[in-house]
Amino acid sequence: IPSQEILGFEKGASERGAGRKTRGSIPRQLGSASPLSRSVCTCRVINAEKSEFNEDQAACCQISVRRREPGLEEDQEWLILCSTQFLTGYYWALFDGHGGPEAAIIASDYLHYCIKQKLEEVAGAVAEARPPMHLSGRCVCDSDPQFVEEKHIHAEDVVVGALENAFQECLQLSARSQEAESNTLVHIALQTRLNPQDEVIGQEMEATNQAGGCTALAALYFQGKLYVANAGDSRAILVLKDTTVPMSSEFTPETERQRLQHLAFLFPKLLDGEFTRFEFPRRLKGDDVGQKVLYRDYFMEGWGYKLVEKADLKYPLVHGHGKQARLLGTLSVSRGLGDHQLKVIDTNIEVKPFLSCIPKVEVFDFALHDIKEDDVLIMATDGLWDVLCNEEVAHMARSFLADNRTDPQRFSELAKSLACRARGKKRGHQWMLDDSQEASYDDISVFVIPLHNRVEDC
Repeated sequence: IPSQEILGFEKGASERGAGRKTRGSIPRQLGSASPLSRSVCTCRVINAEKSEFNEDQAACCQISVRRREPGLEEDQEWLILCSTQFLTGYYWALFDGHGGPEAAIIASDYLHYCIKQKLEEVAGAVAEARPPMHLSGRCVCDSDPQFVEEKHIHAEDVVVGALENAFQECLQLSARSQEAESNTLVHIALQTRLNPQDEVIGQEMEATNQAGGCTALAALYFQGKLYVANAGDSRAILVLKDTTVPMSSEFTPETERQRLQHLAFLFPKLLDGEFTRFEFPRRLKGDDVGQKVLYRDYFMEGWGYKLVEKADLKYPLVHGHGKQARLLGTLSVSRGLGDHQLKVIDTNIEVKPFLSCIPKVEVFDFALHDIKEDDVLIMATDGLWDVLCNEEVAHMARSFLADNRTDPQRFSELAKSLACRARGKKRGHQWMLDDSQEASYDDISVFVIPLHNRVEDC
């Protein structure tokens, strides 16, 4: 299902949003499709000539997970009649492409099917508070339940594992889409045997002369809990009445420096003699050779002093700070999907071995909180967070919703307000915020998901 069809954008909306001079916002309210409330709202703003296309993609849908016995044959009529055999979840996702929009488009088309498949594989376990040692329910040892309890394994841990596996397998399906045009994507997702890596996407991108990758941020409401899985630098926060709850961690070369350095330590050939794995406060010069300077290696959170050798003058594996930090001088994120063809410019050094597609998953249990009418989940690509911090967004949300409580479009208007705030206003040839700071030049996509009237039995 194309992401625009899932989101219900009107025909022509993409074209209207494509104007670089005006950078018009495209808001959308999804009405009764939302499981959590009366409406789910999204808004997006295209970049200011940063790239040729809007590289952000979005998707949202209902996911019906069937509890079935292994080997049970498909029977569409039976599926319709026996709705009680389903566990229902609801899904929202944002994909921020780089090097072109293709990887983000593919991921937005497939990730929800991968999640559905992985949840169906463990449906018998997630329906129980304490998952069984054996998925079949068989008890080989009388103490099996005790071992599971001692490990503090709960149903939510199995859902988290399903999400992690779904990210890893997501783009496998895209390579088979062309040869299976006569089949529906659902059939492919349910029937195809998948390998536990996303290498197949490389074949698809190369075969169609496409390049690039994308970050992925996905939220799943399932069995009374909210799961937010993130691979990249998009972000999600819960804006509650009295607090703001971060629901994602960002993965950049800076935040994952130690993991990246450790890979370079274990497999030095990945650097091909062109880079140093060590981090220094600045790029070293010839005059630094023979001196002891501050440095960090993979096993260090603190700093030490290292006697500089000639090899240390090479370009650092991780260099720069904040939004300027780069992996191998090339990429600003360390997790995501795709990038199989990406190489360091003018070299044969591949970036892919350093990248991970596995998300960090955060869980929010609604049963432990008293959700109020104005409580919302806000998801956005980095175009928003580059210029607005969590507390600024939360303050805007609380104030806006309180001031517009009788407006049925208020959640949609909030999404638009956030996107336009980050976009700023054009002054001459620049986009500026109200405080005269530089605004975001990136694509900006925002989800505002009200939490109050959720479906309790999902």
